[in-house]
Amino acid sequence: MTLPNATTDPSAEMRKRPLVVMEQVSKVFSNGTLALSGMSINVESGEFISLLGPSGCGKSTALRIIAGLGGASSGRIDWPSSRISAKGLPEGDISFVFQEPTLLPWKTVFGNVHLPLKLMGISKTSAREQIMETLATVGLQDFADAYPRELSGGMKMRVSIARALVTKPKLLLMDEPFAALDEITRQKLNDDVLRLWQTTGITVIFVTHSVYESAYLSNRIVVMKARPGRVHSDFPLETSGERDPLYRSSEEYRQVCEKVSLSLIEAIGRPEAH
Repeated sequence: MTLPNATTDPSAEMRKRPLVVMEQVSKVFSNGTLALSGMSINVESGEFISLLGPSGCGKSTALRIIAGLGGASSGRIDWPSSRISAKGLPEGDISFVFQEPTLLPWKTVFGNVHLPLKLMGISKTSAREQIMETLATVGLQDFADAYPRELSGGMKMRVSIARALVTKPKLLLMDEPFAALDEITRQKLNDDVLRLWQTTGITVIFVTHSVYESAYLSNRIVVMKARPGRVHSDFPLETSGERDPLYRSSEEYRQVCEKVSLSLIEAIGRPEAH
């Protein structure tokens, strides 16, 4: 199935060379488990890529290797468009949103979002405008003085996203950030993340188990095979109109979900008949 060209893709004019290249990366854990085997993807600036696959296929492992939170057993990660630090990572260009918000309960929303800037030596006073602007992008400008215990699950995740965005990274890595939320909250946060991507042009790699979430958010989906994790299919998703809540009820969205579902079935393998 070929879908029409997108009208809301912010990456089209930004793509010149890859932001990050993952080439033949494999990962063997200390217990001998082969988590990834020869995984290769090129990530271009401005893309929104979803890594989709069954549990245990190495999606989160791949994300952590890109982030430098774990090393590869073989293969390489290159950053053609970035200045590289002594640790082999792009300087200040990566932020990570984990499955849990991981907020410090004794700090306010403002204090939690200030944390990465504090580590860079930037005071609260100097960072105030930047922090408040970032909170506004996630709709929490009126909750700067609130504590995590006073927030809903969705609001806590918005704080986590704001904390990741406040340093203005080039690459945002998101590891199933909405998996524990109810469907209504999840859809609302999907809308928020989509809007942030469309307005900022930031590059996003998003790990999910959800066909529907990946089809709604992404302009490219990488479907992974079960362990050892490797790429089964890698295809762009282009839409003919605006992606908004009404898009979820469109025929085009249904076709996209069907295409992604069929690819996932092929990656997992059909169960044998008994």
